[in-house]
Amino acid sequence: MATSYLTPGVYVEEVSGGARPIQALGTSVAAFLGAAPDAGKRIQEAVAVNNWTEFCREFVGKDSSSTPLSTAVYGWFLNGGGRCYVVNVGKDGTVAGGGKGGRKGVDLLEPIDDVSIVAAPGLTDPATYDALLSHCEEMKDRVAILSSPEDVTNVSLLVEVATTSAKPAAAGAAPVPAAKGLRARPSDGGYGSYFFPWISVRDPLSPKEIISAPPDGHVAGIYARTDTTRGVHKAPANEIVRGALDLDYQVTFDEHALLNPRGVNCLRLFSQDGIRLYGARTLADAASEWRYTSVRRLFAMIEKSISQGTRWVVFEPNAEPLWKSIVRDVSAFLTLLWRQGALKGATAEEAFFVKCDAETNPQEVIDAGQVVTVIGCAPVKPAEFVIFRIGQGAGGADVGESKKA
Repeated sequence: MATSYLTPGVYVEEVSGGARPIQALGTSVAAFLGAAPDAGKRIQEAVAVNNWTEFCREFVGKDSSSTPLSTAVYGWFLNGGGRCYVVNVGKDGTVAGGGKGGRKGVDLLEPIDDVSIVAAPGLTDPATYDALLSHCEEMKDRVAILSSPEDVTNVSLLVEVATTSAKPAAAGAAPVPAAKGLRARPSDGGYGSYFFPWISVRDPLSPKEIISAPPDGHVAGIYARTDTTRGVHKAPANEIVRGALDLDYQVTFDEHALLNPRGVNCLRLFSQDGIRLYGARTLADAASEWRYTSVRRLFAMIEKSISQGTRWVVFEPNAEPLWKSIVRDVSAFLTLLWRQGALKGATAEEAFFVKCDAETNPQEVIDAGQVVTVIGCAPVKPAEFVIFRIGQGAGGADVGESKKA
C-alpha cells in the first residue's frame, strides 16, 4: 500500500534490493530399495534414516541376517553418505511402482524432493533396471546406480551384452544375453550408471564374517563424499572404496579397455592405492553429451536449483523489469558455480549465457502467459585419459634456453 505524505516530517521506508539469490540444492541424499534383514518391518514405506543405528532399529530383527540392502546402507554411511531413505519391498517384493494399493516401490520416492541418488542393491533383473531408470528419467532430478549380478565372471559375455543391448537383434539371431540381466538398457539422458564387479566386505550384522555385496551403497557414498569435498562437478571416480576388502573379480587393464567405452564402470584393485572406483560413465551412448556421471548430476542440480529459486516469478507482470530480474538472479547463481570450478571458461561470459528479452518473449508468447529464458552452460568434464608425451632432447637441460652471449 502506498504511503500518503500529508503530514510534514521525515519518513523512513525499507526498500527491497530486488535480488533473490538462487541457492544450489543438495545432491547427496540417496534412496535404497530392497528386502530388509527383517522383511516384515515397514514394508512399502519410504523411511528416512540418518545413521546405521537408526537403520538397525527400523529394519533389523533379533535373529536377522544381512541382505544386500543392509550392506548397501552400511557402505553408504561408511563412505561418506548422510541422510538416506530406505524402502523395504519385502522378501519377494519388486521395486516397480503401480498397482491398485496406492504407491509402492519407486513410486514412494516421487514426492520426496531431496532424493538425488536411487539404487536397488542386489536386484539385478531387467525389470528392476528399467524401473529405476524410468523413474529417474521421469523425475529428471536424480540418477540411478545399477550393478551387475553377483555371479558374472565371464567378462567377455558382459562385453558382448554391453555391445549388443543397445541395438535390436538381427532377424533370426539368437536372443541377446541382456535378458539374463547382465546389463541395463541404455539411458539417452545419462540418468543411470552401471558398476562391476561385486565386492567382499565384512558382514555389518556379523563382523566376523566376510560376505559378497553389491557395490551400490559404497558407490553412492562416494558420490556423496565427492560432492562434499569437491563439488558435484567432480567426477566421483578414482576414489577409495571404504570397507571393500577384495573384489569378486579382478578386472585387468585390457578388460577395462573393453568395458569402459561401453558404459561399464569398473572397481579396480591397485597394489599401491587399494580398491578404487575407476569409472565415471553413464549408460548414455559414448558419443552423447551425457556420457559422464558428473555432467548429468551437475545439470540436474542446476535445473532443479533454478526451478525452485525462481518460483517467485510466477504471476509477476511479464515485461522488461521481470526479464532483467531473471537474468540477474540466474547469472549470479551461474557465476558462483563458475568460480567454484563447475563451469569451463576463462571468464564468466565464456562459461555460460542467460537470455531473457523481447526476442525470447515475443507478444504471442506473452499472450500465452509464458516467460521464456534461454540458458547455456559449458560444464567441466573429467580428465578420463591423461596422456604424457615424453621425448629426448639432444641438448639436455639447455634445450629451449637462450644462449648466453
